[in-house]
Amino acid sequence: MRLRSNDNVIIIKGRDRGKQGRIQRTMPASDMVLVDGVNVVMRHTKPTTQVRQGGIIQKEMPIHASRVMLICNHCQQPTKIASRFLADGTKARACRKCQEVIE
Repeated sequence: MRLRSNDNVIIIKGRDRGKQGRIQRTMPASDMVLVDGVNVVMRHTKPTTQVRQGGIIQKEMPIHASRVMLICNHCQQPTKIASRFLADGTKARACRKCQEVIE
C-alpha cells in the first residue's frame, strides 16, 4: 500500500464520492484506510463499563484503499503514486502528473 497516514485523499467510489479528507490510520494487512469524516455509520451501543453513555453513536469506519486517490501537494490534483529512486539511492513516492516527490 502506497498511502500513508496524514495523506490528503479524495474518495472516488461509493456513497461518499467526491469528499476529501486526511488519512488517520492505515491497515496494510487488509488494504483499508480510516479517513476523517468519511464512511460515517450509526452504531447502537449499550452502556458498559467502558462506555457509560449508551444510545446511537456516529463512528467512522475504514474504507478500502482502492476507493481513495491521493491529492498531490504540489499540483492539487488527484493522482496515482509512482515510485522513484532519488540521487542518494533512497526510494520515494512521486506524483504521476507533475513528477514532484511527495513527502
